Amino acid sequence: MFPIEYFIGLVLIGICAGFASGLLGVGGGFLIVPLQYFLLKYIGVNPDLAMLISLGTSLAIIIPTTLSGAYRHTRTMDGIIKPGVQLGIFGIIGGVLGGFVASGLPSRMLEIIFGCLLLFIAVNNIVNINKEREDARIPFNLISTGIIGFLVGFSSGLLGVGGGIFLIAILTALLGFSMIEAIGTSSIFISLTAIGGFLSYVVSGWGVSTFPYSIGYVSIINFLLIACFSVPLASIGAKYAHRVPQKKLKIIFSVLVLYMALKMLGVLP
Repeated sequence: MFPIEYFIGLVLIGICAGFASGLLGVGGGFLIVPLQYFLLKYIGVNPDLAMLISLGTSLAIIIPTTLSGAYRHTRTMDGIIKPGVQLGIFGIIGGVLGGFVASGLPSRMLEIIFGCLLLFIAVNNIVNINKEREDARIPFNLISTGIIGFLVGFSSGLLGVGGGIFLIAILTALLGFSMIEAIGTSSIFISLTAIGGFLSYVVSGWGVSTFPYSIGYVSIINFLLIACFSVPLASIGAKYAHRVPQKKLKIIFSVLVLYMALKMLGVLP
């Protein structure tokens, strides 16, 4: 039913997304969503359905992948569980809402807003590349936690990504977290907030999706094959994150943020 290259593609997605998730504390959705979309279109799935399946399945994959990385980070760092859970609680609420509006709300305006934010943060990181951490510009309290968690969670549900790329940038640029602290906290946050978006895609796609072996807009085949490789690779990536110098991690993250900013703004295809 599916060509062999489709399965090979799913395995490669799992390997790349899993390692990136653990190393950088991102969910890997920035890889999982577009690559799944390409593969689904390749086998003849309608583009609109392919996008919704890519978004919903991406969030399902992100849950076990980031849990694997988060477990590794918590074994080597103290003090990241509490802020990660606090942000994640609000992120779940935002993720549910973002997932439900994804099929009916044009995301272009949100992409432009986040693209501008990411561009500012990328430039700020590059300018301050030699600093271990930024000074906190806003306090980390219930209000800031609620606003940040909800907004990042909403973007997660709407765009089918874990939201880590946004959260890490905010934690390092505005809240004074070091890069490795932000990566560990983000892993915990993503594993929680992706749950909200995942559930909304299951519910909104119930009885609608015609893709074989799927629950709502979540493909069971894609989930199993990608997750089988992304989960162990996330643990390996998290292990390497604690061996790589902070400056190199910041450079890698800044390049990734800059790429995502230009892509969201439409500068890159």
